Amino acid sequence: MESNEVHYSRADIPRDERVIRLGTLLFTMVEARPGHEIAYNRWYERDHFYSGCMIGEYTLSGARYIATRECKALRYGSGADLAKGSFLALYWILDGHHADWDNWAVVQVNRLHAEGRMFKERDHIHTGFYRYEQEYNAPGSSMPIELALDRAYAGLAAFIVDLAPGKTEADARAFFASVECPGDAGLLSAPLPLDERSPADVPDSTGNHVNFIAFSIENPMDVWAERYVPFGKAIEDSGIGTVRLATPFLSSVFGTDTYMDQLW
Repeated sequence: MESNEVHYSRADIPRDERVIRLGTLLFTMVEARPGHEIAYNRWYERDHFYSGCMIGEYTLSGARYIATRECKALRYGSGADLAKGSFLALYWILDGHHADWDNWAVVQVNRLHAEGRMFKERDHIHTGFYRYEQEYNAPGSSMPIELALDRAYAGLAAFIVDLAPGKTEADARAFFASVECPGDAGLLSAPLPLDERSPADVPDSTGNHVNFIAFSIENPMDVWAERYVPFGKAIEDSGIGTVRLATPFLSSVFGTDTYMDQLW
């Protein structure tokens, strides 16, 4: 193996040469019930963000995002309730250790339920595990996806795409490689089944679809019409599938109630 002095002299290190590598992720999009938004925000960041995920072995990183009413007004897609899903949390899990992490997480979340440390006044809108398929960069960017949640991006755009009959993850990888990444860095992932021991309030989110997340240096709303609306149209025009949900999110400001008065 080459020395670190040589290895890290390059900004763009191929995935198979990285010692820290994203393998799977948790994508959890939630709606707090009316009147409970502030309490939910505080509970999640002061307890559950850490106790439910971040303290688990093989967790690489995590981040939280908010969809304000202005974000929701820009959403488009078929097959999804565009009005719901104000809160998004993402967690990266180390490659090769999904089973280890999942086993810990199921035991941990059931323990938190037993201890009364969960939040009843919320609903899962789209929560599931996803497998890394491919990462993409905008021209001139060499941002590795492993660092995306630790970078202070202004926000992201998430696309849940129902694949057309006969289309596969391989077809999706090829399509996204053929178009310019609309964010500084992008991640394509495919769903994994939830552990059967998962709490009953977490719905099944498997099926023939893929999830594409684009991380935005700019406020994603400011470039939505320019970049993300044409991107969704290109997806559907390609025949690869149908956009179930396309939505911008803003990065959460930890330790504050920022955006809580702008959800509706």
